[in-house]
Amino acid sequence: MNASTDVLDAGSVPPPHASSNDILIKPGYSPRLVNADLAPLKNQRWGAYNIFAFWMSDVHSVGGYITAGSLFALGLASWQVLVCLLVGIVIVQMLANLVARPSQVCGVPYAVISRASFGVLGANIPAIIRGLIAFAWFGIQTYLASSALIVVILKFLPALAPYADVARYGFVGLSALGWAAYMVLWVLQALVFWKGMEAVRVFIDWAGPAVYVVMGVLTVYLVAKAGWSHIDLNLGSVKFSGLQALPVMINAIALVVSYFSGPLLNFGDFARYNKSLDAVKKGNFWGLPVNFLGFSILTVVTTAATLPVFGKLITDPVQTVSHIDNTFAVVLGAMTFTLATMGINIVANFVPPAFDFCNVAPQRISWRMGGMIAAVGSIFITPWNIFNNPAMIHYTLDILGAFIGPLFGILIADYYLVKKQRIDVDALYSMEPRGRYWYAGGVNPKAVAALIPAALIAVFMVLIPRFASFANFTWFIGCGLGMLLYVLIHASSKSSAH
Repeated sequence: MNASTDVLDAGSVPPPHASSNDILIKPGYSPRLVNADLAPLKNQRWGAYNIFAFWMSDVHSVGGYITAGSLFALGLASWQVLVCLLVGIVIVQMLANLVARPSQVCGVPYAVISRASFGVLGANIPAIIRGLIAFAWFGIQTYLASSALIVVILKFLPALAPYADVARYGFVGLSALGWAAYMVLWVLQALVFWKGMEAVRVFIDWAGPAVYVVMGVLTVYLVAKAGWSHIDLNLGSVKFSGLQALPVMINAIALVVSYFSGPLLNFGDFARYNKSLDAVKKGNFWGLPVNFLGFSILTVVTTAATLPVFGKLITDPVQTVSHIDNTFAVVLGAMTFTLATMGINIVANFVPPAFDFCNVAPQRISWRMGGMIAAVGSIFITPWNIFNNPAMIHYTLDILGAFIGPLFGILIADYYLVKKQRIDVDALYSMEPRGRYWYAGGVNPKAVAALIPAALIAVFMVLIPRFASFANFTWFIGCGLGMLLYVLIHASSKSSAH
């Protein structure tokens, strides 16, 4: 029978190694398209707090801290930056609500819901693209977290400092101590992931809030030491005011949205576990505008206080805590930011490729194996060399990132504008030639025809210096073009059929 999106039960969420009581695999499902990790969920348990914690883990990282703090150095007044942060994050909230619905209602991950637009086999195109992006960023985030761990190690064991020198004890660009810290965190993240999605949920439920505690203590300490009257919340000189500030503010808003574009695309991987759309929306509200604004305020106050306290502006929280003349404070702060970065890495760069690579060959690649493929691969790309080479980041990650906008646009256009929010869940797992999402070769040519030009234009914006002013808007440009082209191509083929 054809299952519509409203026949799925709400109840509880299983870990990826789910029992038959938690998943729904029907006899007609093709083995080429399903396993226990990709099948629709019968039971969904997550509530609003779990999504709130998801976004906390996504925001509360070294990267999130630096991103929020850097906006205050654009030459805008503090109130203008806060407006940009709030507008940008509200846009992310609205987009998260849109992308959550199909996965939550159908109980399936992003890779599977993409079959509705790209075809049951064509969905591997967006899955692999997103998986490769997570592949690279997993390594980079692990490297950033390991740098924080080294601060702790050297605080306790300063005699190991020579082993942190890549020139003396280095291998392929990383010091011996760097390798040790990287592999320790690599193993810790793999252990959390290997325990399953329930372990991931538990980890992010407390990792995000833990940073708030440390950030609060750090802020109070620095403000008390500096004195409120000595703190200037404008982290850079104010250069723009009135209408002059508008282009800079729009640019800042785009940066905020772009920062969240990766986890936003795969948000369905987590929304599928929620018991209701209302719970997802509540979690998005508290986790995005409310949480992000609070975190941003703590960030700017803490960063601004570093100038009077340490005599220089420090935008890296790990470096901030390393300057504190208290071993316990340094260890607590660095370890907390390490765990926070592990949190964002697991939710943004471990879980997504697990589902994405699993989707390529469900009978051969499990959810766990998919994640471990990304984790093992992240070592061999030597992410520290990518991170320390801006040109490499520009040409590798920015190009891959240019595909995220078009993929998001096509998914939204297909679900809301073309299919009018109705998905045949059973057909997502069928390779029958008469199946609703089966096309010649299993790939929907309309989606591919929309993706290629939209992504190429976004790539040109990244690579061609003449379009450098549009580089921060590639997500919006790619998303808009992907959505428009998909709708036009679909309408054109429909009219020609008549």
